[in-house]
Amino acid sequence: MLRYRSDLKQTARKLRSDMTDAERLLWSRLRGKQILGVQFYRQKPIGPYVVDFHAPAAKLVVEVDGSQHFKEAGQLRDRKRDAYLESQGQHVLRFDNLQAMKETEAVLETIHGVVGARLKSPPAPLLQRGGTAPHPPAPLLRRGEP
Repeated sequence: MLRYRSDLKQTARKLRSDMTDAERLLWSRLRGKQILGVQFYRQKPIGPYVVDFHAPAAKLVVEVDGSQHFKEAGQLRDRKRDAYLESQGQHVLRFDNLQAMKETEAVLETIHGVVGARLKSPPAPLLQRGGTAPHPPAPLLRRGEP
C-alpha cells in the first residue's frame, strides 16, 4: 500500500466534490471497473500529492491537466511530481482538459492499452500431474556417445 500524508485526506475529499468538467467526464468512464475490471480511485493521496485518478492494480496514475500545468512553473512541479510517483512504481499518464473533453474515446483507449500492458504477467510454468513443475529435458546424445 502506498503511504500518504494524513493531512491530505481532507484536501482529497474537497477535490472530489470540486472536480472539473473534464475530470467528471473521465470519472464517469473510469468508475465501476469499466476498464478491464480494474478499480480506479479519484483524487487519491499518494505520498505528498493528490492524484486525479489511481488504479493500484495497474500501478497507474492518470492526471487531467488545466492551463496552469502549461506554464513553466507548472511543468517544473509536474516533472518533480511525476519523478516521485515513478519512484513509487507508478506509471503516469497526463492529458489536458481539452483532450479529456473532446477526445474522450482516444484518451480511454490509451488508458485501456496501458492498463492492459501493465497487468500482463509472465505465464506460469506448466505443471505436470501431481502439481510439480516439469523436469528440464534430458540432453540429447549423439550416435556413438555413452
